[in-house]
Amino acid sequence: MFRSAFLMALALTGILAAPYPASAQPAGQPIKLIFPFVAGGTGDALARILAERMQTALGQPTIVENRAGATGKIGTQAVKVSPPDGLTLLFTPGGPMTLVPHYNTSLGYDTETDFSPISQVVTFDFAIAVNASLPVKNLQELGAWLKANPDKASYAHPGSGTSQHFFGILYGRTLGINFTPVSYRGSAAALNDVIGGQVPILFSLTSDVIEQHRGGRIRVIATSDKERSRYFPDVPTFRESGFDVQGTGWYGVYAPAGTPPAVIARLNKVIVEAVHSPEIAGKLEAMGFKPTGTSPAELAELQKKESAFWGPVVKASGFKPEQ
Repeated sequence: MFRSAFLMALALTGILAAPYPASAQPAGQPIKLIFPFVAGGTGDALARILAERMQTALGQPTIVENRAGATGKIGTQAVKVSPPDGLTLLFTPGGPMTLVPHYNTSLGYDTETDFSPISQVVTFDFAIAVNASLPVKNLQELGAWLKANPDKASYAHPGSGTSQHFFGILYGRTLGINFTPVSYRGSAAALNDVIGGQVPILFSLTSDVIEQHRGGRIRVIATSDKERSRYFPDVPTFRESGFDVQGTGWYGVYAPAGTPPAVIARLNKVIVEAVHSPEIAGKLEAMGFKPTGTSPAELAELQKKESAFWGPVVKASGFKPEQ
């Protein structure tokens, strides 16, 4: 009886529950989940959903901190130089880890050696949408409209050097049109200007435009995955529309390099369980995301493959950071 009571007491204090020494991740101290982009978009909302679940599961305050700038460089750099104790984590889309290194040679960090992958969280596809008043319903009609109105050939995207930016470049080059990208600080600002008619076209995450499309404020005319989006079953893919463009994006969580494996394992367990819980999975799917949850090794391998894919695309685009 005494032994049972003693074990229960240990469990309640968290000693048995923690698979690593308490000193490896200071108990009770807040965890910062740094999102290297502005608040207001679905990526930020996703980070906050995850942080809330992590706080409950870990019993530690978990906050989202937005550190935007330089296509994710500022926030990513902040995580790189943080102590490897599991208290400062990076929640990021794949771009800063797989795209940015191909055009920015002054990052100040190495995406493969300066971070410890924890888990991919979700995947998503991209969409091209137009202002609701634009007289086009598909990519072919958009191409004809752009050729007839070359002075209006511009598109909004949430940041220079992002996947959305490069999808726009590829589409414009395929059409043979001098497509002018208009960069914004985040998806919300880009979407607002397309709704308002300041820019006619938007390249965005599908998750950022579901409600606006349903409400008739914009019109989604193509999505980027190999199969149609479950959220836009009547909208063809780029390939169905005759354009050889296909790809998806993702969000993942990283820690600074040198974070103890036991800390990584504990955080991975919490994140994977969170995204697959019925409550959280339902929320993510409603937002346009596909919950995944991977091992650290799987995220590391995915990152390498994505980087190898985007390298030639970035080089062929001729994009430079000052554009």
